[in-house]
Amino acid sequence: MKIYLTILLLLAGWGWACCQQPGIAEIKKELEKSPNSPLYVKQVLKKKFKIDTVIVTRTAVFRSLADSIAYHGREKKVYGPFRQQGGSFLVQILAKSPNLFYHVSQIFIDTTVFPYRFADSLGDHMLTALREGTTSFEQLAQTYSMGGESATQGDLGWVARGVLLPAIEKELAKRKKGDVFKIWSPNGMHIIRKTEEPRNDTGFALMMRVFL
Repeated sequence: MKIYLTILLLLAGWGWACCQQPGIAEIKKELEKSPNSPLYVKQVLKKKFKIDTVIVTRTAVFRSLADSIAYHGREKKVYGPFRQQGGSFLVQILAKSPNLFYHVSQIFIDTTVFPYRFADSLGDHMLTALREGTTSFEQLAQTYSMGGESATQGDLGWVARGVLLPAIEKELAKRKKGDVFKIWSPNGMHIIRKTEEPRNDTGFALMMRVFL
């Protein structure tokens, strides 16, 4: 009888402890309210966590879930849970900061495929055709560009400072909206159009993963 009562007490204690464990919704709510989320995770939840700086390089096409949340998410908001091998985790955006973004279009000619002289002559031909208005940048990109942007008619979208070639960024600073110019790189020739004036947008996010 004594052993039976002991087992009952142990089971009751275990059940009470389980009830005290906050659910996912409660954890998310408390994290969003907490003035110091990492401290809350460490001292109250007693769960493992990791803090990363996530860089947003483009605002239309994202490399991963992390930079998509970094760009679209709100500060202090908790997202998830997300599955990973062997478990799951929540993500909270602790802070966001801006970067400069360029909206450019490109026609790329690969000089490992075509000789330099041919690429140079083709580039001059395209620039002349654009000046004379006999064709559009989009048509030329679709026909000639050897990069993936041929599928988007040359549009690279909004690209973060530091992603484009330094020579391209330097030239963009001198140009006005709509200008088209030619730049060479070790890989080939780039015909660049400054589609829009640069703008500040979310470029970095400090994000915490809480492992459940």
